[in-house]
This record gives sequence, C-alpha cells and structure tokens, in this order.
Amino acid sequence: MRLAVPNKGRLHDPTVGLLERAGLHLENGTDRQLYASTVDPEVTVLFVRAADVPEYVADGAADAGVTGLDQVREAGVDLDERLDLGFGNCRLVLAAPENGSIGSVDDLAGGTVATEFPHIAREYFAERGIDPEVVEVSGATELTPHVEMADAIIDITSTGTTLRVNGLAVVDEVLESSARLFVRPDVADDPKLAEIETALSSVRSAEGKRYLMMNAPEDELDAIRDVIPGLGGPTVMNIAGGDQVAVHAVVDERDVFEVITDVKARGASDILVTEIERLVD
Repeated sequence: MRLAVPNKGRLHDPTVGLLERAGLHLENGTDRQLYASTVDPEVTVLFVRAADVPEYVADGAADAGVTGLDQVREAGVDLDERLDLGFGNCRLVLAAPENGSIGSVDDLAGGTVATEFPHIAREYFAERGIDPEVVEVSGATELTPHVEMADAIIDITSTGTTLRVNGLAVVDEVLESSARLFVRPDVADDPKLAEIETALSSVRSAEGKRYLMMNAPEDELDAIRDVIPGLGGPTVMNIAGGDQVAVHAVVDERDVFEVITDVKARGASDILVTEIERLVD
C-alpha cells in the first residue's frame, strides 16, 4: 500500500505527526527524501506536493493519499473520500474589493475572476448559471483587483485577515476544505487500507479525550455513574478486601475539572487522569 502525503507546506507536519501517533512510524523519512518505509512492511509513504497527491492516487502511483479537499476538487479526479483528518481547515471564498460594485455572485456576469483554482471556479459559476472570464494566476491573487486584472478573486482563507488587509470582502463561500484521506475506488475494499483508516481514525477519536481512573465507595457507585459523562458509561472493577471499586471512564477533556469535583464530593479517591493516544471505536 503506497500512501502519498504532502512533502512540505502547512499539511506536511500534521500529516506526518498523525501517521506517527497512529503507529505508522517512518523508518527512513526526511524532508529531502521522496519516499519512506514504515514499521509496516506493506505500507510505503511517498512525499509529493499537496497539489500532486490527487494525480498520484488517480494514476496509480499511490493507492491512497492525504491532501486537502480543495486540491482533489481542483484536480477533477474520481477519488473516494474516506476520512476527515481534522486539520488544515480553510475556506475557498469569492471575494471582491470592499465598497466596490461586486456585492453578489450575479454582479460578476461579464466580469473577470482571478484564482489559483480555475477548475473549481468554473464549476462554481456554472452551477449558478454565470460565465465570467476566469484568469488563472500562480500567486498574489489578492493584488489582482487592485491592478485591474480582475473584478474579484476566488482564493483560500483561514481567518479572513489577509483579505481584509488587502481591502477585500467575502462575497460568497465556494468550498470548505480540510485535510482528508482519499483512495482510488478500485482499492476501497483493500484490507490494508482498512487497517490504515482504523489507525488514523483511532487517533482522531482520542483527540480531546482523557482517561479517568479512581477508587470509589461501592455504595456511591450509582451517584458516581450519574456524574461521569463517559463513552457508554464507566467500567467498574471490584477491589479485593474492601468496600471500594475501581472506576475507569473516558471523558471529554473539557469535562474533567467538573467531573473530578463531583466524584470527590461522592467519596472518590486516588483519582488519576491520563491522555489517550488512540481510541478504537
């Protein structure tokens, strides 16, 4: 199984970090290498540009890949989306000069739009029955309306700060994107792919969760169960030679403070909170 991942940019470090946390440790990978083996002899990682990942997977050079949804949509290839990895979040938006003449998509009829995503732009406008001229640029997209190259732009934004700094306002949202696991349809049922997906998903499931362990009076067990918002309820184990039980539960990190306060009030002691690396549903 060959897995294509971004070789640099904002998706590189989070992707490699996710693979490591999922147990797919890279054996010989560096920023300058084109590929790396992993602890699983059946899985090899290929390092390519994020924009090239869709083509590598679609053409068979890789079986699966991690890249942004925006890159797959721009490539126009037929891939199955398997898992949202929860990082690299951004929006592709239509923006125009503030206080200008473009206040809606319809105002661009007969106009010009500059973008690094011409395929997405043409699909977006076609769905709305509008056919402005789409000009492909390779950088400095925000500058084009100010030098009369375009009436508006379609570009990536995370917070909108860069648009505002350049005197641009969002007219419409074109696409919400994030890093995701994509595969070719012909390998969608591969058992090794299922293993990789489970490993990555287990890391995602563990994010924001904590493992809570405590000893508690057996006669307070029902009350303690009521205040632990666990996944399916806590696990309870008898402790030999006493009237205490061991209670284990997975809780959201944001609930830990309140839960500890509540269970202590009901007699719980020896409370331990630990991080969770992976959680297989």
